[in-house]
Amino acid sequence: MIVLASASPRRKELLSLIVPSFDVLPADIDETPLKDETAETYVIRMAKEKAKASLGRYKQARPSIQKTVFIASDTSVVIDGEILGKPQDIAEAKVMLRKLSGRSHQVMTSICLCDQNLDQLVAENIVTQVSFRSISDVEIEQYWRTGEPVDKAGSYAIQGLGSLFVTHMSGSYSAVVGLPLYETSQLLTQFGIQSLEEMCRE
Repeated sequence: MIVLASASPRRKELLSLIVPSFDVLPADIDETPLKDETAETYVIRMAKEKAKASLGRYKQARPSIQKTVFIASDTSVVIDGEILGKPQDIAEAKVMLRKLSGRSHQVMTSICLCDQNLDQLVAENIVTQVSFRSISDVEIEQYWRTGEPVDKAGSYAIQGLGSLFVTHMSGSYSAVVGLPLYETSQLLTQFGIQSLEEMCRE
């Protein structure tokens, strides 16, 4: 049994490419960065806490749970060491996109897998470099009206209209979308799950 600790439709779609079936049980945690916490430490902590929170909820619903792997991920857009979260309104989106305009930034996506007893827990952080062209305020306002930036870290979605701003990317595309497929499949092997083998059984 595999459980995805996320309500993100993007992560669900990506995981379905390498895992034939899984449950979805989102984790509701406090995502506030700690004082002086680095971006890398933050995203890894978030993934671990999400996995553990989902595990706790699952155990409450199914006390007799056996051999289950929990998968959690967290994505943050980082520029000059600053973590850009999800915008609360157009004003925040403007601030974020202005910072990204005409510059390169990092997208950090952590992945954490653990078993039902926390006997095995592994986590990894994948860093992708993304470069933006210059973006005008008019474009930012038009982009906001599409509704796409609302629930996206850094106020953009690379798999959507946000790709119009991207001039170059170095690293994992799937990680920027929300779930690094290569790293996830590699970590699954540590839990005895071979992605292609499982898919071929379906």
